[in-house]
Amino acid sequence: MDNPQRILILDMHLPDAEALKTCLTQAGYETFCLEDSSKLRGKTAAFLPELLVMDPFLPDGSGFELCRYMRTYSAIPVLMLSEKCDAAIRTEGLYSGADDYMSKPWDAEELCARVYALLRRSQLARVSGSPGRVCKLAEHPGLIVNLTNYTVLCGHRYLDMPPKELELLFSLASEPNRVFTREQLLDLVWGYEYAGDVRTVDVHIKRIREKLGVHREWSVSTVWGVGYKFSVPAAQEAGPRTKRKRPESG
Repeated sequence: MDNPQRILILDMHLPDAEALKTCLTQAGYETFCLEDSSKLRGKTAAFLPELLVMDPFLPDGSGFELCRYMRTYSAIPVLMLSEKCDAAIRTEGLYSGADDYMSKPWDAEELCARVYALLRRSQLARVSGSPGRVCKLAEHPGLIVNLTNYTVLCGHRYLDMPPKELELLFSLASEPNRVFTREQLLDLVWGYEYAGDVRTVDVHIKRIREKLGVHREWSVSTVWGVGYKFSVPAAQEAGPRTKRKRPESG
């Protein structure tokens, strides 16, 4: 790669960190390892990583709390990697702001595939403002989801929303009242190669709802036994206040 993408590795166990570094370096990425989470913020600013791979079980504090804190100033994708990987722990990791969670020991091919998928999705956030590009908007009363510059304007304030949450909201809001299954949303937002389970969608929907709050004109609704939809009144769906522009193919 002429300009290799940068990955920051945070793992207290040196052999694990070195194995990750070797695997990702061989895959063409530029990597840097940290064993101390206290140095994370400074190194993030200096190294400018495009992905963080971290073990959430750290000797100097909870990686879950660290991830929550990171989400106050950074939207880079986070892949958690740990020997502790039961359903409750994976769910906690996703709630804390991680984009994916894998178990140790990891398979190199699967690891590289997940890293590739996370980086590919986050790259969309940097493809904004290019000449000749159609602005991709999902617009409803009091809500504008802009997939071109990755912003969500709700009421009179911009919401801090990581890429996958924003893409999930855009997928729903750009086709109001259409019911999506969880599997369809996984394919749209995470890609067909994503190996996680459908509960990932539920976790991200919960975070989106918490950030949006309650609105009379629209809502992110659960369709029990099926999936989710962005609900609007039928008259509003056809009215001039809702402007939708679908993503360009390819």
